[in-house]
Amino acid sequence: MGLTLQIIITVFALFALSRAFLRKRDGKSSISEFIFWAVIWLAVGVVVWLPKVLETFTDLIGVERPIDALIYGSILGILYLIFRLYIKLHEIEQEHTKLVREIAIGKRK
Repeated sequence: MGLTLQIIITVFALFALSRAFLRKRDGKSSISEFIFWAVIWLAVGVVVWLPKVLETFTDLIGVERPIDALIYGSILGILYLIFRLYIKLHEIEQEHTKLVREIAIGKRK
């Protein structure tokens, strides 16, 4: 990986980490959410600057190429985040339905 790409990815990861920190500081996210994103962006930084770490990890889990492990991990991560969004959306829909029912019942009286 070229130095320019390493720098670009590092700047992006630091920017994303700063956004996670600001959201936590402003009370818009929980500590667990902040830790989750901090681990993700710090891992990106480690892999960008120390790619041998990823090679060691892939050897341990039995994946031939490090890029394959990144792709598998990314797919799993994206699926997990989609699942979390689905759960959150379902909760919001239930709250919305409850609120609409309460308003409708309140207007009838």
